[in-house]
Parts: sequence; structure tokens; C-alpha cells
Amino acid sequence: MARSDPGDASDSPGGEPAALDLEAFRRHGHALVDWIADYLAGLDDRPVREPVEPGDIRARLPAAPPERPEPFDELLADLDRVVVPGLSHWQHPGWYAYFPAMSSPPAVLGELAAAGLGVQGMLWSTSPAVTEIEAHVLDWLVDACGLPEHWKTTGPGGGVIQMSASDSTHTALVVARERTRRLTGAPAESQVVYASAESHSSVTKGARVAGFGEVRPVAVDATFALDPDALAAAVESDRRAGLVPSVVCSTIGTTGTTAVDPVAAVAEIARTHDMWHHVDAAYAGSAMICPEFRHHLAGVEAVDSYTFNPHKWLATNFDCSVFWVADRRPLIETLSIVPPYLRDAASASGRVIDYRDWHVPLGRRFRALKLWWVLRSFGLEGLRSLLRRHVGWARDLAGRIDGHPHLETIAPTPFALVSFRHLAGDAATRALVERINASGRAYLTGSEIDGRAYVRVSIGSTWTTARHVDELWELIDTTALSLATPTADGDDHA
Repeated sequence: MARSDPGDASDSPGGEPAALDLEAFRRHGHALVDWIADYLAGLDDRPVREPVEPGDIRARLPAAPPERPEPFDELLADLDRVVVPGLSHWQHPGWYAYFPAMSSPPAVLGELAAAGLGVQGMLWSTSPAVTEIEAHVLDWLVDACGLPEHWKTTGPGGGVIQMSASDSTHTALVVARERTRRLTGAPAESQVVYASAESHSSVTKGARVAGFGEVRPVAVDATFALDPDALAAAVESDRRAGLVPSVVCSTIGTTGTTAVDPVAAVAEIARTHDMWHHVDAAYAGSAMICPEFRHHLAGVEAVDSYTFNPHKWLATNFDCSVFWVADRRPLIETLSIVPPYLRDAASASGRVIDYRDWHVPLGRRFRALKLWWVLRSFGLEGLRSLLRRHVGWARDLAGRIDGHPHLETIAPTPFALVSFRHLAGDAATRALVERINASGRAYLTGSEIDGRAYVRVSIGSTWTTARHVDELWELIDTTALSLATPTADGDDHA
């Protein structure tokens, strides 16, 4: 990168670094917001993923950091010269891969405000507004999502914002491990974690990190939801073997197909065997702001912990994962460590929340600010409208796929994920993903279930419109037809 005249990057005559010049910061901030607005406005004209090879971006960086300050214009220019050419554009309207990583202007501005404030909310006393706004906004969400009243911080439970659903699940597993140890004396090596064979990999990773002896994958039914009879049988088998069932994880909206586990039936088994019951609703939990989806919550009033990610499907940029517990006492008992330098009168009074006791990290930033701004800027009505459009487009796409002579869906579409495959087989299914992704107009995720390839289309980008979904369908339709010919990719697809 060329070095230009440093201009406003030079130190002031008094020795004050130019990087601390607040008037320059004001100008640069305006320029950066303009750049972000132009970037978002221009995404439709870019490929979803930039063509880049390993090492390309590092090759554009100097071998050593600069000795002298560089002007902000150079920093801004390198967003275009270095950063953007090496991105997968998660905010692109043609992004249908994985699950959405939604963002929105209010969320971006909330993040900027939080960064500008630069506060640390580990204790109530280190910034009371950080704690009290977070607690209040998460109590709002209890009502907004139709969740149990006792999960509010005004009751025995409460919510906290974690970095990701993986962190929330890992935290629940540690609390469950310690609860079981206190109740039974069983070491972690003798305790068992149960989850659907379609549950997220974070369950297995979290159990490994927490030192559990066994993670038991439970068979699923025809819709890829956990089979409660299989769960009950697995628990009984482990008890006979001298193991201690400790925790079961249900999923509302699995990663593979957005299957919904029977939470009520699982909760009954958990109660019978005195297991902690955690619910992972990382993706689908956002949909619960719409009353028509809340039948999926049946039985949730009996669970011990629950997580969902506003940063997936609620217009709030990463990272923002909500974790609720029905009773906060086991959480705090497990995670509270209070050295002298963290003691103060407010904490000792018992009248405040110290969120450092609600997760593994001590330090925490002001994540609630962007969520607060999103809820106020859209209103629940606006967010419901956004999600309903996504679900409507997804179900329309699923109907088109089922009406196609060479395609079929492999699972229901309860939310905004469509799972399907090419009738000609795995090779054609994988080729369909590769060809559509190579077009630059859309990006899909290929996966496997029951040993067979399939395609995931996750509709949820902030900037996706009906036109973009129609364009995606045209790509799917024409590509599927081309792969149905006997010589399309070397296999006989007739």
C-alpha cells in the first residue's frame, strides 16, 4: 500500500497524537458511515463471494507495521483495496447459506455508540446502565416471544447476552454438570449428555470442554426431530450401566433442516430422571415474536435454560445471543468467584445483577445497546413483518421445488429454510450447489443427511426481496434441468 502525505495523521505541535483529534474523528466518522451506506447499497452489483485464493489478502499487506501515522484516507481506501476483495458478503441479498447473520442500520449505529462509550459491564457498579438496560430489554423479549414469565429478572430466572449460542449451551452444560455433582456426587466422567442426532455440534464440543464422560446422540423421527421413546430407552440403558444422566438438549429449529424437537415430551423425561433440560432455539427463537409460531414452544415452561440468537434473524448484528435460565441460583452458584478487587457495596446489597456471574468471561461489552435500538427502531410490528416475508418466500420456494420434475424437498419448512435435493442423486445435487454458487448471484450450502446429499436455502438476509428469491428460483430451475440430461456431469441422471 502506498504511503501518502500523512496530512492530519501527524502528531500535533504539543505532542498529542493526531489519532486522538476529536474533530478529525468527527470527519472520519461521517466518511466511514458514508462508505458503509455505499457498500450496502452496492451489494447487489457484487458477487456474493469475491474470487480470492488463499494468501491473496496477506500479499497485499506490508511486511511490517508503519513507524509513522498514516492518514485516515488511506485506511478508508484499503477497505476497497484490501478488505472488500477478500470477503464473503453475508449481507448480500443473494446470501442463502448457513443461517442468516442479519444486520441493520440501527444495529450498526448501536454498535458504534457502544464502541464510542467504551464501557465495561462486568459488575453493576462498573456501568449501571449496561446491566439495567440489558436486564430490561431481555425481560421485554420474554413477553415479545411468549416465553414463561418466571424467566424475567423480576422473578427467579433471568436473561443475559452471550457471544453465541455455543457459549450459551456450553454455559448450560457446566451448570448442569455441577448440579448433578452436587445432587449425586457423580464426577463428570460418569455423567451423560443427551441430544438429538441432528443437534448442533456445539453440544458435543461443550460437553467435551466441560469434561462429560458421554454424549449420547438420540435417534430422530421421519421429520428429523428427536424421538422421545429413543431418548427414554437411552437414559434407562445408561442407568443400568451405572452412568448418571445429567442433561438433555432439545432443539427448536435444527441446523440441518429446522426440525423441532418435542420439548414437552423431553421435559417429562428430564423431570422423571432429574436432568437439566436446555433448549437451543438459536435460529428459530426469533420467529417466536410472531404468535403463529409459538406452538413450537409447547413444554418450554418446564425447561431449565433456553437460548436464541437475535444476531441470526432479528436484524441485530453479531454478536448477540440471549440465554435465559428459569432459576438463576444454580448459574450464579456455579460461576461466581469473588476476589477482593471485585467486591463492592452494591454487589453485597443483593439488589443488583452482576453479569460477570452469568457467563465464563469476566469482561463484557455493551451488547444490549444495539438490540435495544433495533427493537425501538423496527418495533415488534416491523420485525414480525420482516420475518413473515422470509417465511412466506421460503414456503413458496418449497412449493415450486415440489412441483419441479427433477427436485424434491426432504423436510418440512416450518420457518425460512428450504431443504431439497435433485432426484437424479447425490452427484447432481452437489453439482447444483456448485454451479449456483459459481454464478456469483446466490450462495447456498450443501450438506448431507441420512448419508445423502441435499441443499439448504436459508432466506433471511436483511436486504433480500421477492425479486431476489424469484431470481434464485430461476437459477435452481435452469440448473436442475441441465443436470437432468444424461451427460450433464458425467453421470446418468435420466
